[in-house]
Amino acid sequence: MLAEVGLVSTFLAFIASLYAIAASFYGERISRNEATVRSGRNAVILTFILLLVAVLVLFIALMTEQYQITYVWSVSAPSMPDFFRATALWGSQAGSLLFWSFLMSAFTAAAVTLNWRSHRRLMPYAIVYMMANVAFFVGLNLFVENPFTRWWVIPTNAANEQVVQAALIPEGAVSPSSTQLAQSANGLNPLLRHFGMAIHPPMLYLGFVGFIIPFAFAMAALASGDLSTNWIKVSRRWALGAWLCLTLGLLLGGRWAYDVLGWGGYWGWDPVENAAFLPWLVGTAFLHSVIMQEKRGMLKTWNMFLVIGTYSAVIFGTFATRSGLVESVHSFARSGIGVPMFLFWFTLTFVSVALILWRRNRGELQDEHPIKGIFSRETLFVLNNFIFLALFIAIFWGSFGAPILSELLMNTNITLGTDYFMRVTPPLFAILYLLMGVAPVSAWGITSLIRLGRAMLIPLGLTILSLLVFVAIGMSTPVALIAYGIVLLAGWVAIYETIRAVAGRQKTQQETVLKSLQQIFQRNPRRYGGYMVHLAITVIGIGVIGSTIFQVETQQTLAIGQSLTIADYTLRYDNLLEGQISEDGRRMDIAEVTVLRNGQELAHLRPRRDFFPQGDMPSMTIAGAHSTLENDFYVLLVNWEPINQNAATFKVYINPLINLMWWGGIFLIFGTILAVWPRETLPARVTQALPVGAALPKGV
Repeated sequence: MLAEVGLVSTFLAFIASLYAIAASFYGERISRNEATVRSGRNAVILTFILLLVAVLVLFIALMTEQYQITYVWSVSAPSMPDFFRATALWGSQAGSLLFWSFLMSAFTAAAVTLNWRSHRRLMPYAIVYMMANVAFFVGLNLFVENPFTRWWVIPTNAANEQVVQAALIPEGAVSPSSTQLAQSANGLNPLLRHFGMAIHPPMLYLGFVGFIIPFAFAMAALASGDLSTNWIKVSRRWALGAWLCLTLGLLLGGRWAYDVLGWGGYWGWDPVENAAFLPWLVGTAFLHSVIMQEKRGMLKTWNMFLVIGTYSAVIFGTFATRSGLVESVHSFARSGIGVPMFLFWFTLTFVSVALILWRRNRGELQDEHPIKGIFSRETLFVLNNFIFLALFIAIFWGSFGAPILSELLMNTNITLGTDYFMRVTPPLFAILYLLMGVAPVSAWGITSLIRLGRAMLIPLGLTILSLLVFVAIGMSTPVALIAYGIVLLAGWVAIYETIRAVAGRQKTQQETVLKSLQQIFQRNPRRYGGYMVHLAITVIGIGVIGSTIFQVETQQTLAIGQSLTIADYTLRYDNLLEGQISEDGRRMDIAEVTVLRNGQELAHLRPRRDFFPQGDMPSMTIAGAHSTLENDFYVLLVNWEPINQNAATFKVYINPLINLMWWGGIFLIFGTILAVWPRETLPARVTQALPVGAALPKGV
């Protein structure tokens, strides 16, 4: 019964989404009928409700072990804990697509409900674009990757029977034994049995799906002819929220890789990792560039291309990840969604670019001010955009361009590995951090080099002082000092600009430091929230530099009681717990080790190897780690050497400052939240003109 409810809900959601598209376009563009347009709006809400029902049905089926449903059978098993049974909702292709469709419909319904009156002119066209995406993904669920297909047994003769999967009952078919299905259930991929998988995929999905709102409103502006900043105002918070979720999704993915994949790092330049990183690059460029359109009426065409590029990168990354185009530990299995998703991506991008060029040729996307001055904030923002796009091109080429072209043109697979990315990307990231330090102290319009240099004196002095401290404590690596200097400059600028604003307010208003800090964030949260985000990115950058340049590793085979030494640490192999059985049926070989530093005992760790009863399930290498702000002592029980009571092989890493990456993510959350919910305030010239005692407009 559950499968039927889920299937019917998904089918009705598909019909409702198509109706929303047709009613919104026909009512607004052809019949000019408000009732028809409103019915399209109501269909958006109905689509969300129906997809919510479908997702709840699949979730209930997972939790109640309905193994006749093929999706439940493929991603769960009787021995799985409830926590992982719940996360299996997005653990494979069909379920994750349904979850994606649901999130997209939720974002669409929320955007329509919250902005219907304030941006009525844009809404019908925005609905068309948003619901076209919803309809496409729901269609994939219905016709290609259906999570509600079931197992059926079709007797062919007295001795044989055929087992098939189908959404509707085939003629003459009967349900298979639930006991047999439970015994043969696959269970969730072991690599996904990690706490981070409860957060990492939903965060990525929220980031991906969230960018549909700025994309749809940009396209609505092009379609309706309302080319003011209205589409930016309505979508800015959505874009910031999507960017935050995508950023956290990337960081959580790095943490998952660090904990589960067992190679001592968090970012391997895997094509699927890069597929999620590409829209982040273009989206970040958009968030910076759109400020120029709001402030100066500039880069109107460019911003349209950036917002289209962001969502186009989302769809392309989804296509690459789910079609089998790339092989990766992160990717989904090869399936039939590749061709329809490629055609959808191509059509979406082509139509969007054509709309931009049409409006541009009509002279409706002309900038209001030219760029003046090589050191002006406008110029630095444009350069910032170019560097983001250069990173996009370099990473896209290494991940997809070179492999695809080599396959098509030379019938061979050329893969550009980590060495390529580590040669190409660090200089570009260095330029980005420099711009992050210089741009905030520049001014709109013409800025002289002397004025810019004067504004940089104190942050530059603080940066030099910081580097002298590093040298004093023993750091002598030139590359590291240069890298730290570039990153720290950006952080000191953010701190200095905030302190300068607080000091200025204290001087004029006679307030306490905390009161002044509260007021500057309240009056201009977008600016000072942005500084906090810059500071968070600085903290993350320090963690990346430390864990990349100064990582130390060693590998050694030890007998019980023996030790190895790395830097000023000692690891002692104490014991082996072989063949331990966990709650979900996995067999674990656990090594017990003691970590000492300068002879003082620090921690007892239990690195292990996990093996699963299903023959086709991969084994896992789970690290043991002792974490401090200074570094991680990270030890692996390697999986390519035999292990017994006589000897075990350990690989040990010391990852300096790596935990700053995760702390930086926390700072980033707070900074983005401040920027997402600004308090609207009237300019001083307006408040001064108001009569004494006059009520301010709502929200001020």
